[in-house]
Amino acid sequence: MTEEGHTPVLAEEIMTILSPRPGGLQIDGTLGGGGHTERILEASNPDGRVLGLDADPAAIARVRARLTRFGDRLVLRQANFRELADVAPPAGFGAVDGLLLDLGLSSFQLADAGRGFGFRTAGPLDMRFDPTRGVPASELLATLDADELAALFRRYGEEPHAMRIARSIVRERAVAPIATADRLAAVVASTVPATRGPHRIHPATRVFQALRIAVNDELGALEAVLAAAMDLLRPGGRLVVLSYHSLEDRIVKRFVAAERKGCVCPREVPICVCGRVPRLRAVGPQPLMPTELEVSANPRARSARLRAAERLAA
Repeated sequence: MTEEGHTPVLAEEIMTILSPRPGGLQIDGTLGGGGHTERILEASNPDGRVLGLDADPAAIARVRARLTRFGDRLVLRQANFRELADVAPPAGFGAVDGLLLDLGLSSFQLADAGRGFGFRTAGPLDMRFDPTRGVPASELLATLDADELAALFRRYGEEPHAMRIARSIVRERAVAPIATADRLAAVVASTVPATRGPHRIHPATRVFQALRIAVNDELGALEAVLAAAMDLLRPGGRLVVLSYHSLEDRIVKRFVAAERKGCVCPREVPICVCGRVPRLRAVGPQPLMPTELEVSANPRARSARLRAAERLAA
């Protein structure tokens, strides 16, 4: 099932883990096309409720128009999920049964020529989830020097040709501003060789990823929402995170591992003085990945990694 061209990833597996029920409260922190939210609302009839967040105002408007049949069972807020601790309790979601974070870009964002997420668009190179906050990617490309750009590409894109690309950008911007996505993609493609093999990716993939992460402070937002989840999930509540690259997945993996631990006192201390107890238990395979069948039907799912955990009693 697709939502106007957008196919939710690992949808059935997510529903099994969250197990929405009537009267339950769930949060979708990355609303996107509303596909996961729609399934949760259907499964929790007649009175389960969902709080849907998205930093992108276009996502909020799209889902509000498409899911009107659920009435006040769907509560929408335009907000980055890093603001969850401030947004959820006033909306009536102070203790919830599930929190879903799908960290991938939606098909709508990739297709929007005015956002700069896709390689082939000739529109502005913006990349902000919320167009009213922060600075666009084109400004970073115009103002950072070669060393700063290379550091950004290495840190957030794990790009092996970071310095070569950075120098090319500095050289090309002296001729004309790099203000559109297709121009940036062309500069990178002319600088580094294309990858080979069955899963070829565009040479600019890591550069675009790095810029998007930097523009939206995505890793900082992820760390903030994971911390907030511990106060919002009621005992037995489930946390589900879908990530699409190693930087995100590593943060989630380390967070779950840390929250599964009890005492962290040094071995030489005879009795526990830290008082730490486990707050999460892992649910299912770590990570859970799409099947070959799903990847063949939806190639964008191929890099998805799902990690899930359950909140333990205090």
